[in-house]
Amino acid sequence: MKILVTGSAGHLGEGLMRVLRAGGEHEVVGVDVLETPFTTDVGMIQDRDFLAGCMRGVDAVIHTATLHKPHVATHSKQDFVDTNITGTLALLEEAVRHKVSAFIFTSTTSTFGHALKPAPGEPAVWIDEDVVPIPKNIYGATKLGAEHLCELFSREQELPCLVLRTSRFFPEEDDRKASRESFDGDNLKCNELLYRRVDLHDAVQAHLCAIERARERSLMFGRYIISATTPFTRAEVDMLAQDAPAVLRQHVDFDEVYGRLGWRMSPTIERVYDNARARRELGWEPVIDFGAAIERLSRGESPFHPLVGEVGAKGYHAQTFEGEDGPYPTAE
Repeated sequence: MKILVTGSAGHLGEGLMRVLRAGGEHEVVGVDVLETPFTTDVGMIQDRDFLAGCMRGVDAVIHTATLHKPHVATHSKQDFVDTNITGTLALLEEAVRHKVSAFIFTSTTSTFGHALKPAPGEPAVWIDEDVVPIPKNIYGATKLGAEHLCELFSREQELPCLVLRTSRFFPEEDDRKASRESFDGDNLKCNELLYRRVDLHDAVQAHLCAIERARERSLMFGRYIISATTPFTRAEVDMLAQDAPAVLRQHVDFDEVYGRLGWRMSPTIERVYDNARARRELGWEPVIDFGAAIERLSRGESPFHPLVGEVGAKGYHAQTFEGEDGPYPTAE
């Protein structure tokens, strides 16, 4: 099978390229605006002539290329429309023209936007695919718009399109100063495995599972939350908003490892991503959750899959920002 991966210079794109190349079963085309060892074709996805050349003989497309939330402060809304919507439209049309058998679109849990935050005094929000997105910035709005394009092409053109709403998998520092001052970087990321993070390896595997389901046409369209499997249940949302460590102790013994490392658990949790539909319908089996991270830490290992370190941090901008409060400028 010949697979085209857009955004091959990014975290997920490089992760996919590494895993697919190592497997040796497929021919892989990596597309990005940046030249890297994992990019075979350098160009813009809005360029139809460029895309047509890349798409020859392609059986499946994994579309990870995007402008991200950290770009909201540095790029115009038109930039987001050009990349996230116009670029996706171009890919979809070329995929139909070249009779591609599967189109996997990497979306984001950021599409949920304002729906992620409970009102003061309310329980934590349980987020599954039935929650209606309320985007709060141009990033979420354009990713949701691109999702709708995928759904349209699935229905009108009978192109199998699956949308994966991934939670956090980047290794960079958190953009919030308060979070960086309160938690060590890995401490915060481990905490997030409980409710809003997925290991890069597992994100890659979710996309590969999605290709198989789309190619066999058992799924023509669907949206799926891709996040680490939470130990929590929907019945625990009241207590999570009041005393998350107490709830967690009923599921995972973490105190000894956290104490040895000098780490802290988040006192409260305001939302939880539920990946049950992705596990059930995609046949996806994530291997890194909070419990697995604790086991790895107890053996003196990194809490995350080695692929995370192999890909490493990339940043989001070519330039550095002096005097900023964070590793990159942010805007809602």
